[in-house]
Amino acid sequence: MLHKWKQEFLYNFKSITYFLGINYTSLMVNPRIQHRPTICYRPIKPSDLETLERIHSDVFPIRYESEFFQSVVNGCDVVSWAAVDRSRPDGQSDELIGFVTARIILAKDSEIADLLRYDSSRVDQALVYILTLGVVDAYRNLGIATALIREVIKYASSIPVCRAVYLHVISYNNPAIHLYTKMSFNCVRRLHGFYLINGQHYDSYLFVYYVNGGRSPCSPLELVTVIVRCMKTGLKSVAAKLMMAKVKWPKGNETRGPVLTQNKRMTNIECSGLEYV
Repeated sequence: MLHKWKQEFLYNFKSITYFLGINYTSLMVNPRIQHRPTICYRPIKPSDLETLERIHSDVFPIRYESEFFQSVVNGCDVVSWAAVDRSRPDGQSDELIGFVTARIILAKDSEIADLLRYDSSRVDQALVYILTLGVVDAYRNLGIATALIREVIKYASSIPVCRAVYLHVISYNNPAIHLYTKMSFNCVRRLHGFYLINGQHYDSYLFVYYVNGGRSPCSPLELVTVIVRCMKTGLKSVAAKLMMAKVKWPKGNETRGPVLTQNKRMTNIECSGLEYV
């Protein structure tokens, strides 16, 4: 049983290519780094083109068009960050060891417009969508992917009209799912058959990180809270009106106790502000 578990564990960590996260093959720091790395971050530039294409080819099972890479290195509708190791010898101190690419999208045109609570009357409301994220094998498990994601979040937060950062993660990429969850991204949707790789469909999870006051629509818990609050308010209102009801005593020598009556206005009692969705 233990041997079978080990085989499954190694298969999951060695044979799967991951989207939008580090392609983890080990939980240990790669021993191939013979020096203490000094990781720095900068924008991707045209001289990174060849390395950028190579890393994408190594990390992802799908192939990107040359137009995509040209847009990245030239900053055409794509924002990007590169990770480099300033301690690398042999003139490689400025060579890419990791990257993240992203694009600004109008909220009203995005696939998560229904998952945002924002002012739809403002057409300039925007989102930042993470396109690709990768780290070369020798530099994985050093926190580089986390730092790159933070750069994106910081950038999105600096745009006043931006309300969220979002991305897709292939459904079997458990380490990446754990990473985004740890960074307070919310998994808001599962998209069936989102990816088509080598003729096979794979599901995707949609993750969102809200910034600048962006929020999700009313959650089930929030809805229940609102309903309970309205019910309490309604009950208190009814109790207060009952206490204010007039007390009338019967005429004559009747020995019956007081009769509690109330204003005709009270015949129909409504709890305003309560809606059932």
